[in-house]
Amino acid sequence: MGTNLDHGKFTKMTTTFHTLLALDVFILFFSGYSLMFNDELWWMVLLMGGNTGVLAVHRLAGAGLLTLITFWMLMMVTTDTGRSNFREILPTKGDVVAFVQDIKFVLGRADERHPNARQFAGYKADEVPLLSYIGKGVVFIFATELTLLSISGVLIWSKTGVVSLFATKTAATAFVVFHGLLGVIMLMGIMFHIFEHSFHPAFFPVEVKAFIPRSEIPESHEHDDAETTGIERLTLSRHWGWATHVVGAFTVIGIVSVMVGSIFDEGFPVPADLAVGGGPTDLLLTIGINIGVFVLFLGMVLQMYGNLLRVRWERQLKTRRSRTATDGSGNRSDD
Repeated sequence: MGTNLDHGKFTKMTTTFHTLLALDVFILFFSGYSLMFNDELWWMVLLMGGNTGVLAVHRLAGAGLLTLITFWMLMMVTTDTGRSNFREILPTKGDVVAFVQDIKFVLGRADERHPNARQFAGYKADEVPLLSYIGKGVVFIFATELTLLSISGVLIWSKTGVVSLFATKTAATAFVVFHGLLGVIMLMGIMFHIFEHSFHPAFFPVEVKAFIPRSEIPESHEHDDAETTGIERLTLSRHWGWATHVVGAFTVIGIVSVMVGSIFDEGFPVPADLAVGGGPTDLLLTIGINIGVFVLFLGMVLQMYGNLLRVRWERQLKTRRSRTATDGSGNRSDD
């Protein structure tokens, strides 16, 4: 059933970049946390060929991330579409007004949220921006985290190099700690991102419009003059309830376990002298960290599933266009 919520939000290039970036980040998480929690995630260490293999995978994925970031920066600067997209994500006066009104709404001093922040709350797609100030904030947060992770990762590529650069082991350790803590912070963002975009009742189990380029998604539907986005016409999946509760609980457990584990596991990302007790052999902590890894793995699976849906959509669209062309030529011959 078509609604205004079906409209695509990415170009074909952005869709491809989003897929490659997500896959690369997942590999960085799997390899990075295998290094960080090598006791709790011993099975992942074995799958990657031991510590040497894990390091190789992490560095290879890191090089891939640098390549993707460099490509994207060049694309943003050298192409009309890139420059246009960059202008769209810059904060505007309307974003500031929306943020202030949302704060007032939370404090009970406004009757409703600003339209810039409620794309799915009973408005037409044309009446609210495709990218709200919240979406812009997410873009800037992820961009900042990826930049800092890349810089710190390059600096600690070789611990010897960092020590010689900063002359002290303390400085080198600081970069390792900084890199690890950034990874923990980004892990929380990625987990919430997976949960938000895969388990929204209107999109479950994947937000298809993030995978199908907007050039291949119709920008109009029947009853396009409706008063709302059409979200009320959707039927909730019968699996959504239990799936949302389970994955929501797993997300919280995974985040808390990784945060606690980062304190207990000495040296990385938090120095041993900050440890508050316990240890990596704790059974509950081991289960919790593995649950967090499961959520990441689920995100990667859903990412691949979204791309499979895109392939199926493209095949169906090609078949439909072929039939339309055939019918059209047949009609002309009859005339």
